[in-house]
Amino acid sequence: MNSMKSRKIGLSIILLFVMILGGSIMAQDKSTIPQRSDIPDKYKWRVEDIYETIDDWNADYDRIEAGLGEYEKFKGHLADSPEMLYQCLRLDDSLNVIIGNLYVYAYLKWDEDQRVSTYQELSGRASGINSRMSQAEAFIQPEILAMDDEKIMSFIEQYEGLKIYEFYLKDMIRQKTHILSQEGERIMAAAAGFTRTPIDIFQIIDNVDHKLGKVVDSAGDTIALTWGRYSRIMKGTDRELRRVANDTVQESWKRYINTLSKVLYASVVKDLFITEARNYNSTLSRGLDGNNIPEDVFYNLIQTITANLEPLHKWYDIKKRVLGYDTMYAYDMSVPVAPDYEKQFEFEEAEKLVLAGMKPLGKQYVKDLEMGMNGGWIDAFEYEGKSSGGYNWGTYTSHPYIMMNFDKNLRDVFTLAHELGHAIHGLYTNRNEPYIYHGHSLFNAEIASTTNEALLQRYMLDNAKNRMEKISLLNNYIEQIEGTVFVQVMFSEFEQIIHDQVQNGGAFSVDWLRQEYRKLQDKYYGPAVTIGPDNDMSGMKIYHFYRTFYVYQYATGYCAAEALAHKILAQEEGALENYKEFLSTGTSDYPVEILKKAGVDMTKPEAVEATMKLFAELVNEIEKLLHEEGMI
Repeated sequence: MNSMKSRKIGLSIILLFVMILGGSIMAQDKSTIPQRSDIPDKYKWRVEDIYETIDDWNADYDRIEAGLGEYEKFKGHLADSPEMLYQCLRLDDSLNVIIGNLYVYAYLKWDEDQRVSTYQELSGRASGINSRMSQAEAFIQPEILAMDDEKIMSFIEQYEGLKIYEFYLKDMIRQKTHILSQEGERIMAAAAGFTRTPIDIFQIIDNVDHKLGKVVDSAGDTIALTWGRYSRIMKGTDRELRRVANDTVQESWKRYINTLSKVLYASVVKDLFITEARNYNSTLSRGLDGNNIPEDVFYNLIQTITANLEPLHKWYDIKKRVLGYDTMYAYDMSVPVAPDYEKQFEFEEAEKLVLAGMKPLGKQYVKDLEMGMNGGWIDAFEYEGKSSGGYNWGTYTSHPYIMMNFDKNLRDVFTLAHELGHAIHGLYTNRNEPYIYHGHSLFNAEIASTTNEALLQRYMLDNAKNRMEKISLLNNYIEQIEGTVFVQVMFSEFEQIIHDQVQNGGAFSVDWLRQEYRKLQDKYYGPAVTIGPDNDMSGMKIYHFYRTFYVYQYATGYCAAEALAHKILAQEEGALENYKEFLSTGTSDYPVEILKKAGVDMTKPEAVEATMKLFAELVNEIEKLLHEEGMI
């Protein structure tokens, strides 16, 4: 029942292909990094909307500590009557609402500045009380499943209050063979802190201990690298600076490479431990079963994408020709084909574009977006100590919270649309669903965000002022599919490889990991791209590999979102109403079924094939425009 077992439920780290997004408010001296105090309040989220003070947080912490004892009266008695079962489930929901506030507040404050020991301690306390909560409630599922299936169903029929829990209880019966005895569940809950260790170690290395280093640009200025600044350099026209920055960053990772290999291995071993403890045949099977996703969805995705790599290889060849390089290296891949046309966007301009692009979703949707933009939802800019990346989070009783590192580029405009899509999805679902169903499956979580991006793509392309602007926008669209579909599927293949390695009795070495990752890079990037000697370490430094079989859902979600956006823009009968129903639905049905109701069936290949067809068309269109401009 506990909804906070992972670090960030519903967290969305977007577009790993460009690694981590960066900030736009920078100190004049590029050798220093701005502080949170340098950022105007209007660009900061209001975490105090959850708890005004830490004293308020502590008061709720004390309530949870007191509430944990209330479970005792239900232990051994859930089968006594439907009323007893209902009262226990209601208690569990009410305490989980509070613990969600405790957990989210603590980690949002920690992500504001991970150097602050107060919030390191607070997040530790939140994890600790969350683990104790897991142990306290561990008896619930085993006791329910000890009942005959017929008795569970009769309880639902006899007691009106249990109707809310009908899908939850039926789904529990479906997964019956994977739920342990009461003692087994207690042990698994007690191990939660231990099983979190690999991802916690990785995050400390990534966000705190690891320093990217410094480079000197062509003007002689020293730049202290952050992920945001690194991303800007990789998209910039100074090739020598790109090379030096790439080499500097790769060298910075080498200091941790053996540790990263061992931590990733520990994470995969942890996955296998849970897989075997819960009686699954494979970690993939376990990763998909929670949402009742057929394994064919995963395998069909990889097969369909890998059968359509030719347009991606063509795109890299086009870029190589435009840039005029005999050899195109990995550090050249992010340079746009029209770099001199790259426009900078102020944050307020980005907000206006998002509002205009979302008009096909109706007036109320746009009004709710405006509420979020002005309501303390967004932490916009990069500064020292802030968590890298971007995500949407929140609680059942709070407004959404969006972490960004906005850097004024076009990609960040789409990131804003993306995270606001997550936010509205959560907002509408919390308004419509009871707590037990308020979350979103990982399978469906990326769809609302990516639908926003697809709508914004169409809006900006339709309003392009000239051919060069259209080339720039097409470049962005192509790179979005490249990063969200192709690269995430490459990640998924690698994740499958490393899990199969451990499940088959193998282990990791640094050389083996680099070798396997390089094979995939060669396969996906094709002959136009040359992978440098140290650019094959990424398999050891990607956050998502610590979240078991997560990344494939970026690709499935993107393909589903493109299909939904097409239906909405074509004004197909019922398309918008069905989509709004999708936005208002949490986990009260299986994700594949929820998506079917919205008009997309991901058990079939059509949506993935349509996205591959779209990608090929975009590549052909940009090639034509580049010819017309005399650029190739």
